Order: sequence, then structure tokens, then C-alpha cells
Amino acid sequence: MRGTTEVEDLLRRHAPQVLGALVRRYGHFDAAEDATQEALLAAARQWPGKGVPDNPRGWLIKVASRRLVDTLRAEEARRLREEKAAALTPRDAFTAPPPGTDRAPSQDDTLSLLFLCCHPALSPAAQIALTLRAVGGLTTAEIARAYLVPEATMAQRISRAKQRIRGVGLARPDHWEERLPAVLHTLYLIFNEGYTATSGTALQRAELAREAIRLTRTVRFLLPEDGEVTGLLALMLLTDARRAARTGPHGELVPLDEQDRARWDKAAIEEGVALVTEALALGPAGPYALRAAIAAVHDEAPSPPETDWTEILGLYDLLVRRVPGPVERLNRAVAVAMVHGPRAALAELDRLEGESAGHRLDAVRGHLLERAGDPEAARNAYASAAAKTLSLPERRYLEVRAARLRP
Repeated sequence: MRGTTEVEDLLRRHAPQVLGALVRRYGHFDAAEDATQEALLAAARQWPGKGVPDNPRGWLIKVASRRLVDTLRAEEARRLREEKAAALTPRDAFTAPPPGTDRAPSQDDTLSLLFLCCHPALSPAAQIALTLRAVGGLTTAEIARAYLVPEATMAQRISRAKQRIRGVGLARPDHWEERLPAVLHTLYLIFNEGYTATSGTALQRAELAREAIRLTRTVRFLLPEDGEVTGLLALMLLTDARRAARTGPHGELVPLDEQDRARWDKAAIEEGVALVTEALALGPAGPYALRAAIAAVHDEAPSPPETDWTEILGLYDLLVRRVPGPVERLNRAVAVAMVHGPRAALAELDRLEGESAGHRLDAVRGHLLERAGDPEAARNAYASAAAKTLSLPERRYLEVRAARLRP
């Protein structure tokens, strides 16, 4: 007999496989998801007391299939579409096992679901919400809480996303490599929101970061030879390894150079370093592999003064050639300051004026001005950054920095 927590982890792991199997066989994303949720609820009620079946995924598919068939039979139009789809399906096509059989679908269904959730017809916000709902197994309420929006708003967003992809089959799309960057970008955005929340009272939302890491592990299992997939997983692990040291006892932000490195997750760092080494060996380094390499240099430094900023700057030079975005160039400016001094970095920031780097541009400017010996200008920059951020811990940190520079 397994505990409730272990059963919940098992259900979350199998949820995308069950949903993928139903969508592949029957179509009807909405109805398939409802049936999958009913099967998961039934398992959550029964398994802790009666025990987990020998083939849990097969059990879930069997129960979900019965629920979905009942729904389809109750709606004549859907029944007709099901018959038409079945008539057009080749005999040797991959389908979910009929009730009572033990054959389970391939984990490739998870990747197919990710491609479906990251369909180009959807906005990035809709892709994230649908990915967390269909692949991550989070409830609408959980997703709404994570993104600080009302549950009804998130439900509408997910519903509209489902409508936009209605009728799209569950299969790896033609030229699927072209859509893989969207999948990785969605996972990267989910992780970033979990690691540094863009708004709210908490600096981090650990459940989102963990879910992004779990899903990226799944993608890497399916695409082990892809350097960017490996690089993204390495980046997440190396970044998340610092999570415990990023906040103080009252949830306050602790900057990188002030963190207690003894609290960093050494196992995650070791795995991340091994993965980034593998990613760099797979071919020309992509943006995620380069970001992971930068994170590895930070994580392997015993102390802030021993950080190899020259190497970091060289890696940022490579990164901004591949991704010349304002965030990448802003981060590079910090490395420029550490190698060539704050005045050289301030000149780099002047070139970013008018580009969308959010409050971080003013925050970095304040830091550089403080180092350059201009406390009044630094205080104004910190105050400007504090007024722009929606994150309460970041605002408090910036306000404290500004207050320390008052005459």
C-alpha cells in the first residue's frame, strides 16, 4: 500500500500519458481531458486504501476510456465524428489499448502533448497555461494561484486555448524540429516564473520551477541527443540549486554575492555541470547551453571573489551573438563591470535605453552607479526600479538599497 503523497506523484507522472492516449485514439481534447481527470480522481480515492494496481497506467486508461466512451455515446454528433475518425485511422496506427489489455502507450505521447500545447496558434500565455494543465497535471486553481489571476480568468484562458486547437490531431507535427524551440521556451518561461516570480509577496514559486524541471527531464528522455534540451535541463538545475540560499528568514531577497554557498544543492550542481558538459559536446552551443555554462561558472566558484568573470564575459559575448535581446545584453553588462569596471558597463546600459528590460535596467544601473561612487544617482535608480517591479521582495530589497544611500 502506498501513501497519499506517493500516489499523487504517480498520478501526476501518468496523467499526460493517459490524456495523450485518449486524444490519440478519440480526439476531442476537452472530453478526453475531463475523462482523464475523472479517472485520476477515482484513482486518488481508491489507491491509497486498496493499493496501486499492477499496471497503473493501463488502469487509468481503461477507466478514462470508459468515461469518455460514455460521454461520446451520449452526444450523437461526437459519436459520428468518432466513427469517421476511426474509419480513417490505419490499422497499424498507434492507438490506446482497449479496456482489459496491458499494453501502455509510449512516453512519446508526452512530447506530442507538449507540441500540441505549444501550437503556434496560441499565445505564449495560453501555451504556458495549457501545458501546465494538460501535461503538468496542475489544476486550474493551482495555475491561477501561481500566476496571481482569478481562477475564472485562468479557466477562460485555458478554455479558449482548447478551442483554438480543436480538431488538431495528437501527433508530432511535420517539421517538428521547428516547433521544438517553442516547447523549450515555454518550459523556460515556466521555470523563470517559478524561480523569480514576476509579482506577488513571494520571491519564488518552487512548485512551478519543480514542474518545469520535471517536464524538461521528460523531453530530454525522449530527445537525449538534442544539445539545447540537455542545455535547458542543465540551466534549470544549476539555477535552482541556489534556491534555498536566495531568501532570508523572512523571505527577503539575498543577492548572489551574499548567499551562503553551503546551502546550495551540491547534487544538483554536479548533475547540471555534467549535463552542460554533455550539451557542449553535442555540437555548436545554443543559447540554453551557453546560459547553462555561465550558471556552471557561478556555481563552481568557491566564493564570489573567485568567480571567473573573464570566462563569464566570454560566454556572454557568444550568447548575445546568438540572442541579442535586452535581457542578455543587460546581463552581459554586469560581466563587463566585473572585468572592465562600472563605467564601462554604464556605457553598455546607455545603449539599452528604450528597450524592454523592465525594472532590472534601473536596478543594474543603480548597482553600477553605487560602485562608481555616485550615491545620489544610484539612489534614484534604485527608487525607480522599486516603483516598477510588481514583486514585493524585490521592491523591498531595492528600497533598502536606496535608503542606505540617503545623505
